[in-house]
Amino acid sequence: MAAGTPEGHVLEKAHVFCYRLFDVAEEIDLDAAQRLLALDSRRVRLTRAGAEYLLLPNPPLTIELGRRTLALNAGALAVEVVGRLFDHGSVSIRFRVPVQPGTEVGALILLADELYDSPAMDALALEALESFRPAITPALRSGKLWEQTESYAVHFVERIQGSPSAADVLSWPELAPLLLGETREAKLSERERSDVTAQHFSYGEHDLVVVDWNAAFVYEPTGSTDIPDILEICNGQLLEFRYYDHQLDRQLTRVGETLRRARRRGIPLFRTTDAQLARSVQLTLIEMSEALERVENSLKVIGDFYLAKVYEAALEQLRVDDWKASVQRKQQTLGDVYQWLKGEVDTARSLTLEVMIVALIVVEVVLALLRH
Repeated sequence: MAAGTPEGHVLEKAHVFCYRLFDVAEEIDLDAAQRLLALDSRRVRLTRAGAEYLLLPNPPLTIELGRRTLALNAGALAVEVVGRLFDHGSVSIRFRVPVQPGTEVGALILLADELYDSPAMDALALEALESFRPAITPALRSGKLWEQTESYAVHFVERIQGSPSAADVLSWPELAPLLLGETREAKLSERERSDVTAQHFSYGEHDLVVVDWNAAFVYEPTGSTDIPDILEICNGQLLEFRYYDHQLDRQLTRVGETLRRARRRGIPLFRTTDAQLARSVQLTLIEMSEALERVENSLKVIGDFYLAKVYEAALEQLRVDDWKASVQRKQQTLGDVYQWLKGEVDTARSLTLEVMIVALIVVEVVLALLRH
């Protein structure tokens, strides 16, 4: 179907935000990072009506990284790149991929499929990250790049030919395939389309947000980027909960292996492994509690306004609460291990004290016998 025909859904002003998120540290001192960076930087502010119901206790730091060339199957494309630093240790690299005015929605599906899992974009994001990460090293606590990442995309549309209503846009058959990047199936089932677009919101008659697990569609005639910013924050939280879930797995495995080795070769009465391990587990629990609090406090909901509803829906679609629950379960398990280790240490100390008292009594008796 030719662009501009009445049957087509033609985008007059749109672009795609593509995000690649990295965990680079346990914590980032944003004030220090802002002082260290010689780039144009600013703190994030939500400006849309109702934004007062969402609080950013320590707003992320945004830095402009200029234009980069992204290699795609259709050819090289100039994209604008922005970095965003979060105090909980993650960094988001956002690409603004332009959409040619007059492009039909259906024509974007092939591009979306490539952008969602583009190795070229992954490599370019890592290159952009490394362009400033060394400069902010003094602002990083326990700085180390985690090998896993998080990705997301937001189709941000400001103007559509004919100015359709939100209900009209929601009924587009191309909407679900666009969010999925589905290029193989000619026509999705009604059930699948309904599932993909289930989480949708409209504040006015001509604005729309559809949130799925892999991508979102935002029809925002005002041009406000508050909703993409909120979705980016949600993905940052998801990455951090995944990271701490991984760290807890490693810690539980390490504790188990240490105990098995100690039991095989240790002398139960005098071993110090349990005490050292208990201190290590206790320190891990304290540090992780502080870190998770930073993640949870990256955005606070204090009302039931439109943006708050979008935020809650995004958390649900991204399974953030599921990862959070997994982290909490493993924290509880590690806490139980600490209590058990503490009990073992207390028991060993009591036993050692009793043995020493008996030994002293025996010595006193022997010395008394020798004197007589």
